[in-house]
Amino acid sequence: MKKLFGTDGVRGIANKELTPELAFKLGKAGAYALTKNAAGVAKVLVGKDGRRSGDMLEAALTAGLCAIGVEVCQCGVIPTPAVAHLIKQYGCDAGVMISASHNPMEDNGIKFFSSLGLKLPDEVEAEIEAIMAGDMADLPCPTGAGVGIVKSCPHAMSDYAAFVTSTVPNLNLAGIKIALDCANGATSAVAPLVFEQLGAEVLTIHNTPDGCNINANCGSTHMESLREFVKANNVHLGLAFDGDGDRLLAVDNNGRDVDGDVIMAICGLDMKARGELVNDTIVATVMSNQGLEVFCQSNGITLHRTAVGDRYVLEKMLDGGFTLGGEQSGHLIFSKYNSTGDAILAGVQLLAVLVRSQKSLAELAGGVEIFPQVLINVRVPAARMADFATCKKIAAAKTEVEANCTPHERLLLRASGTEPLVRVMMEGRDAARINEMAEKLAGVIKENLV
Repeated sequence: MKKLFGTDGVRGIANKELTPELAFKLGKAGAYALTKNAAGVAKVLVGKDGRRSGDMLEAALTAGLCAIGVEVCQCGVIPTPAVAHLIKQYGCDAGVMISASHNPMEDNGIKFFSSLGLKLPDEVEAEIEAIMAGDMADLPCPTGAGVGIVKSCPHAMSDYAAFVTSTVPNLNLAGIKIALDCANGATSAVAPLVFEQLGAEVLTIHNTPDGCNINANCGSTHMESLREFVKANNVHLGLAFDGDGDRLLAVDNNGRDVDGDVIMAICGLDMKARGELVNDTIVATVMSNQGLEVFCQSNGITLHRTAVGDRYVLEKMLDGGFTLGGEQSGHLIFSKYNSTGDAILAGVQLLAVLVRSQKSLAELAGGVEIFPQVLINVRVPAARMADFATCKKIAAAKTEVEANCTPHERLLLRASGTEPLVRVMMEGRDAARINEMAEKLAGVIKENLV
């Protein structure tokens, strides 16, 4: 049996790779691994991001959970960070989110959370895979009144909205006009609700999900329409979410992108000034721009880097008790409030900094120098992804690029943990030079794997 879990749960093309049969088995194995020590009847909370295949997978997953005797709390369409939070608020033993995040609509995914709202460590995912690799005959098989039941959670969205607004009890956004791009995903209903409750004038785009348009030329992976909307409607800033609401990117009042690194710099400096940045430390990944590192050094902030993936960022944050971390791509973790990337919460925290500073987002972002960075994604046939790590020609090309890097240039070459992609990232002060180097390496990957 091949490895199922990537860096963010189990993903694949729905009904082809991620089938109802697989979802059913994941439900049974996951329920057993996560709730076997629960006192009484275990409760598992389930959410989804609204893509067409979500209903199918939810039904199959729920059947697997009930087959182990679990009580399932169905929240319907809701952001991933809402699941992470509501697990704790509702006293559940575990949670599951059905989502492929920023991926195209034909993909879907299943990711589990512990009773603390945390993504699972590698050893627990390995336990679930080991259970599924067997015949699963030894798992509990309750009958009669022991079979699990399904309950709906009709207040999940409003409870999550109340939680987010509670993190900024004195924030008043009256007079601030913002644009939201909801990626036709899980934030489409709840994000406008949150910002309107805080008093902002809210204009929203891409908030009419139909199950097929999630992430389609919109959201945090396609910023073009939000840039144009911000400029055309004279708003103070724009916020872009991804399909499941755990990523945030922004557009300033001049229509320029503000990525996760810059948001961390802005919020981190504000938190330091208020004594809320524990040990004056921010946790980021190896993908974060050197500009963030320079900013931190200039402002007495320590920057810790981890492997790519918000789960690794959170692990480091928990180890050190740190309160701010995230990724350039927009996974932003404010650990005082939530245990995973939370786009709406991060947007609220960013607006709070603007109000406290009485500065525009363009002014605040202008204080962070960002080095030119090139990212090329090479799509590789899934069957060839395993060859990436062993291809000698690719390894030789990588060594050659690294040997030619100046002190202000760096290469990051890695396989994606969520898609059949090899990512080539080059960074340095000379944009034309790093682009040429990245294109050359990407060409070698295409020649040998595609």
